[in-house]
Amino acid sequence: MNTVEYVKSVCKERKIPISRLERECGFSNGYIASLKKGKFPSNRLQVISDYLDVPLSQLLQAEDVPTSGQQEGYYLDAETIRIAQAIHDNKELQLLFNEAKDADPSDLQAAHGILLALKRKERGNID
Repeated sequence: MNTVEYVKSVCKERKIPISRLERECGFSNGYIASLKKGKFPSNRLQVISDYLDVPLSQLLQAEDVPTSGQQEGYYLDAETIRIAQAIHDNKELQLLFNEAKDADPSDLQAAHGILLALKRKERGNID
């Protein structure tokens, strides 16, 4: 599934006509249908993420979900996806999220814990 297919499926599920999404996001009529490679430019992907209230990481993951049933993708496994999403949702930790795509889940969790501890220490919440 590519990003365009994913956005269409979210719209269908929520009963949002594509034409309404295009209009309310400031895109031209038929813009989404005209995307030949099935991917949005990054600046438009953020607009769609905001409009649909879907995390940008979820839209980006749609680009990497193979349609042939292979497990190849942006992240190594479901646990890494879960941890990366938690990090991404914490605006202070997004730098780590950007580096997390090929990290082992246990390493990613450890790094996340370390950064949270450093943040607490910085705020004087721990010794």
